[in-house]
Amino acid sequence: MPKFYARRRLGILAALTGLIASAGLLNGPAASAALPTPVSAATARTYLASLSVKTESRTGYDRDLFPHWITQSGTCNTRETVLKRDGSGVVTDSSCAATSGSWYSPYDGATWSAASDVDIDHLVPLAEAWDSGAGSWTTSRRQSFANDLTRPQLLAVTDNVNQAKGDQDPATWMPSRTAYRCTYVRAWVQVKYYYDLSVDSAEKSALQGYLANC
Repeated sequence: MPKFYARRRLGILAALTGLIASAGLLNGPAASAALPTPVSAATARTYLASLSVKTESRTGYDRDLFPHWITQSGTCNTRETVLKRDGSGVVTDSSCAATSGSWYSPYDGATWSAASDVDIDHLVPLAEAWDSGAGSWTTSRRQSFANDLTRPQLLAVTDNVNQAKGDQDPATWMPSRTAYRCTYVRAWVQVKYYYDLSVDSAEKSALQGYLANC
């Protein structure tokens, strides 16, 4: 085949491939955004080894000491921002409230079509953070923690699953989907490390066990 026709044929194939990919036929539907990717298991193990081990105390805790949900952009607060980030086909009204869309909860594998069925989980709960050192923080730092979109700390999940988790750490609660547990503990350790929070002995043992299998 002459070089001219070969180049032309390759060009046509490349163009067709681009059109197919842009239509989503080659790569499938675009995945919805979700939790920022946590550090690797190896890094999480290193981080965990450096965390202080202390007995926790909840004296003085009040959820209102962690201001949330704050405005993130325009009329959108943190909850609404995470709903848009973690959902698929999310439509919002003029006040940024989600009016339609779907949300897949990685904790239990359920999919929801109403935002009211979804909670935004603080992966490291606010009360757990207080127990682990946040009681000595400024209100500004607690606000940053409660609305952190950069670290793997906020995630849209099934509301009653989030409520069942409450303020428990990995020694007493883990996602029912075993496939997500490695991601969960890597994220947990990363958040604790970034904010210089301590762990209690049972929590550290549980994290070590899960990370050993990542």
